[in-house]
Amino acid sequence: MAKARILVVEDSKSQAEITRDFLEKNGYAVTWVQNGAGALKAVKTASYDVILLDLVLPDMNGNEICRWLKLNSETRGVPIIMLTVESALKEKVASLEAGADDYLPKPYNEIELNARIYAALRTKALQDELREKNRQLEELLAQVELQSITDPLTGLRNRRYVETILEKELAKWKRYGTPLTCLMVDVDHFKKINDQHGHLAGDAALKGLAELLTRSLREADTAARWGGEEFLILLPQTEITAASVPAFKILRAVSDWRLAQLQGLQVTVSIGIASADVTADTPAKLVRAADHALYEAKNKGRNRIAVFQRKAAGEEG
Repeated sequence: MAKARILVVEDSKSQAEITRDFLEKNGYAVTWVQNGAGALKAVKTASYDVILLDLVLPDMNGNEICRWLKLNSETRGVPIIMLTVESALKEKVASLEAGADDYLPKPYNEIELNARIYAALRTKALQDELREKNRQLEELLAQVELQSITDPLTGLRNRRYVETILEKELAKWKRYGTPLTCLMVDVDHFKKINDQHGHLAGDAALKGLAELLTRSLREADTAARWGGEEFLILLPQTEITAASVPAFKILRAVSDWRLAQLQGLQVTVSIGIASADVTADTPAKLVRAADHALYEAKNKGRNRIAVFQRKAAGEEG
């Protein structure tokens, strides 16, 4: 507990000097202020481990200061020991209700004061340790949650996550009529890449493609690895006609890109575009529509974009 920082709020200079000398001899670092305004200023400019607070001060009541300190997020964890000549039960209760952690009537025994400070510091240390463990636990849970929705190879969101987002965005489309467009992106001749250059090169191609997708999209868009060499992109509040802009941007970026592991081999992608409508009003139907458009792009020669054409009434969407 050596060098614990203690703030003494005491209007009596003689009493404050006695208390400060005693505490400093016991290894504490002591700051003394004479009034409430000085106490509030002190806690804004430095941190303390314990506050010894006189109840009766020339400018404000100690309970008022105590309430402020306990309402402030930066000081609410600092133990406050109220010091006063008042010995009535109602005064003790009022101080405790104001947030004081302990109460010591004047004149106090220095040994008792030191024991109460030590107890307050011990409690604070345990609380600080608990807060730190809770913080670490929250960070760990956040990491676990992030890992559960992230594709480990590409760093994009995984299929589980994008399916959840797709359901939410379709719900918005159904309720508010906000447009939603979906892109299905597939690497052309990916098996050839793996066969000729190895799976490590194939993995590098997928990682690089993921980075290109991320740079080509808006912050509101979601890119996810759907499976294998397929990627699903959700474009909320985007009409199907406007979706060609990011789609062509992706197509050009990939076509211009070269990966060292592929020894100059050009990587291309095919992209299928579909939008939420009465024939694609569920996640499965919308994805299937984008998939149909993707295979149309493949059949027409790859390295191109195809838009899903809504079928005639009575046909399956």
